[in-house]
Amino acid sequence: MTELAIGIDGGGTSCRAAVADRNGNIIGRGKAGPANILSDLENSLLNIVESARQALRDAGLAAETISSVAAVVGVAGANVGDYGRRIEKALPFAEGRVVTDALIALQGALGDADGIVGAFGTGSVYNARRDGRLNGIGGWGFVVGDQASGARLGRDLLERSLLAHDRVRPASPITEAVMTEYGNDPERIVEFAHSARPKDFAGYAPIVFQHAAKGDAIAVGIVTDAATAIGESLDALLWPECPSICLLGGLAEAYEPWLSERYRPLLARPKNDALHGAVELAVKLLNNRQRGAA
Repeated sequence: MTELAIGIDGGGTSCRAAVADRNGNIIGRGKAGPANILSDLENSLLNIVESARQALRDAGLAAETISSVAAVVGVAGANVGDYGRRIEKALPFAEGRVVTDALIALQGALGDADGIVGAFGTGSVYNARRDGRLNGIGGWGFVVGDQASGARLGRDLLERSLLAHDRVRPASPITEAVMTEYGNDPERIVEFAHSARPKDFAGYAPIVFQHAAKGDAIAVGIVTDAATAIGESLDALLWPECPSICLLGGLAEAYEPWLSERYRPLLARPKNDALHGAVELAVKLLNNRQRGAA
């Protein structure tokens, strides 16, 4: 019996995978393209599986090993409709589970302890564990959710750049930079937005924070609105004895200075990242599977 577990962090920009033994020791890592299961289910599945194959290859294992491992895939949208179940049924593993990206983020950051995590990358999502019970919010996707995500920051920047172009709102250096990028042609922005994926919008997040740090009024407004949205979500999950809040993802550090002071005493560094959380859950799945077979 193969004693291997694979954890996969299916992000909006890329899929990361790690293969581990039954004790959780990582022996190989892999990476493939994005996993936006709500907007591109077929290619998301291909990238999830490819990242696992890359991890097995990195560990020096044969490709056919993939059919004998236990795996946990964390991905945004797993809690929407039957998307997660459709991915789960198509996985080539001996046993596979598809869970939300919030759950693997929580497990990575807190281990088995109680607390709250907020994850901010291309998308955004929150999860809490209180007395062992889970409560997740957000993660509803770029079109109607994912407030404070990189994708929403980029979308908001393009929207406000068009408003400035139309003289509905004042311009600023960041809106002028965006209009210059598109040859001062608003129709080119509309064309981009029509075909762009969340990760394309998220590409603008770094310059929003850069300009906000310089006091650009439009950039400050975008980041302040996002920080307010983070606070609202944290408040929806907080309880008086909550031991810690962990902010995760590529934008977490950038947001910390913009959050309300009242969250500062609870902010804690995560134990590990979401990929490590997926590995931990996959190892638990593997060991439970083996105990059940014994």
